[in-house]
Amino acid sequence: DFFKSKQYIGRGMSGQTSHQMLVRFHEDVVNLHPKAVVINSGTNDIAENNHDYVEDRTYENIIAMVEIAQANKIKVILTTITPCDKYRWRPQLTDVVAKIKHLNDRLRAYAKTHKCLFVDYWSAMAGENGGMLPTISSDGCHPTLEGYAIMELMIKAAIDKLKD
Repeated sequence: DFFKSKQYIGRGMSGQTSHQMLVRFHEDVVNLHPKAVVINSGTNDIAENNHDYVEDRTYENIIAMVEIAQANKIKVILTTITPCDKYRWRPQLTDVVAKIKHLNDRLRAYAKTHKCLFVDYWSAMAGENGGMLPTISSDGCHPTLEGYAIMELMIKAAIDKLKD
């Protein structure tokens, strides 16, 4: 509903890693000539959906998307990875919270020095254990409609800042 009621195009694909997003970035973003792009990526890398997690590789993929967007005069809204304490489909993975926090810190630092708006989902959505608040998630990782409502408000505020 968020995308349908505004002039936004949703190109997020469930389960995709930063590498998969980077491969389709020209077709799904640049070729559409948007004024701005929201880049929210990394959790599926940490979940090892397609390969072992290597933080530098994930970080570089996200930064490559930012650089491609900026080279094409597309404003960037970079976001933190949303909170998750453990991936239920990958119970063997450890240190999920620490991995997310560390990558989020790197993305925050990059945004600060590279003219990106930065949206901190983590601070608004994390519970004490580092998973998503139980009031906005049924599994600690994926937002419910209430969780998406928080994200919508935050992104809308960032988009409004771009208009100023």
